[in-house]
Formats: sequence, C-alpha cells, structure tokens
Amino acid sequence: MTSDTLVLAISQSGETADTLGAMRESRRKGYRTLGICNNVASTIARESDGGVYMHAGPEIGVAATKSFTSQLVILSLIGLLLGRMRHLSTAEGSQMIEALEALPDQIEDVLKLTDEIKEIAKKYVESNGMLFFGRQFNFPIALEGALKLKEITYLFADGHPSAELKHGIIALVRPDLPSVFIAPDDAVFSKNLNNIEQVKARKGPIIAVTSGRGVKRLNGIANDIIEIPAAHDCLTPILSVIPLQLLAYHLAVELGRDVDKPRNLAKSVTVE
Repeated sequence: MTSDTLVLAISQSGETADTLGAMRESRRKGYRTLGICNNVASTIARESDGGVYMHAGPEIGVAATKSFTSQLVILSLIGLLLGRMRHLSTAEGSQMIEALEALPDQIEDVLKLTDEIKEIAKKYVESNGMLFFGRQFNFPIALEGALKLKEITYLFADGHPSAELKHGIIALVRPDLPSVFIAPDDAVFSKNLNNIEQVKARKGPIIAVTSGRGVKRLNGIANDIIEIPAAHDCLTPILSVIPLQLLAYHLAVELGRDVDKPRNLAKSVTVE
C-alpha cells in the first residue's frame, strides 16, 4: 500500500477484535483509517481517524441484518463520492442519488413478500441445507445469505460465484439440496440463466431472486421465484439480501430455532 491509501474498518459493534487489530496496524503504518460502525463511542469509533456511524439502531438479534443493509448504503455513498471526485459524470451521479432515494419504498415492497417467502421456507423445511449463487455485485450477497442460514437455522449453507458452478460445486447439486440464485434482470442475467439451467438439468430445486423481465424468463425453470423491484445494478444487493434474510428467518422459525439468540454465537467478537 502507498502513503495515500485509505483504509476502512467496518464493524457493527465497533469492538470486533480482528478488525480492531487490523485498524491499529493500519494506523501504526501511517495510513488514514476510517471507521464504519453502528455502536456510538465504540473502540473503533474512538481510535479511527474519522468515519461514519450507521445509525441503524440497536441490533437486538445476534445475526446482524439492518446494520448489514446500512453498511451497503454507506459504501455505495462512499463509492459515489469517490466516483464524483474522479470520472463519474454529474448525470450518472444524479441517477445514483435518485436510485438511493427510491430504496426505502422499494425495501417496503420487498418486506411485503414475507408471507410468500414463509411458504417457500415451509416447502424446503426438510432440506439439509442450501447453496447460494450470485455474480458481480451479488456474489457477496450469496455469501451473506449462506451465512444467515448457517447462523440461525444451523443447516449447511455455502455461497459461491455463479461463474464457478462448473468448477466443482455442481457435484453437490441433487434433488434434496435447493440452490438459491440471485439473478436480477441485469447485464449478466443470461449467464445466470445458463447456470440455473445447468442445475435444473441435474434435478436441483431452484429458488430465484430476480427482477423485471427475469420473472418471465425464469417462469417454468425455477421452482420458486422471488421478485424484487428493479434498481441500479450497484444497488441491487441492498434489495436482494432482504429475501435471503427473510428466508433464513422463516426457515429457522419453522425448525423451532431461537432466531435472536442462535447457539454458540456472541453478539460481539472480542477474540481472534
């Protein structure tokens, strides 16, 4: 890293031990280090050179949800700021702002899908786990979906880039292991569709999170379709993560798990 490198330390609690250790090492080496955290006056907030509070409100459950969404929004705004400082045009910046301002209403629409997602959870309650797939912006969301399922249902779950399906992961596909694909109507939809068809050909159940024309194109291919509102490609993850969180929640409830206090988990990771 160079002397003009900016380091961002992201933590819901502001006390995460490994993140705090990395932040201290970053500052020791002279890099400007900013904190993004939810807990006011936490250690990361005090020791960083500056930063942003999420203001998401207290996370009651151990498995973070709304703070994750807040992190995505904050990072989108930082990306927009850096883009405008460089090559992003005023028009493109305005489009992004408009898309961000539309998110609250769009999130409300996604939350209204909870009963639909509950029925999907009931359908797969006997499954031993799930696979999650996403491309580009939505690959990290596949990881988050898998993490939430593991944390509160205690089932096997794994997140992968959709492009790596044929690089070994396809060996796991079977009729009793559902695959969740994040496949919005975007520039890589056709590639996601190809992956979905590969899983379908091997009799793997498919839950698709999609938008726009994706609903029609997946009809008859995916076993279950969850439609989210269309959004800017960069902001789609903010909407696509919510159905995955709801899916984990409803599945955990169906299995009789304590969704707020999952076994073996701590609210703040204070050891490395």
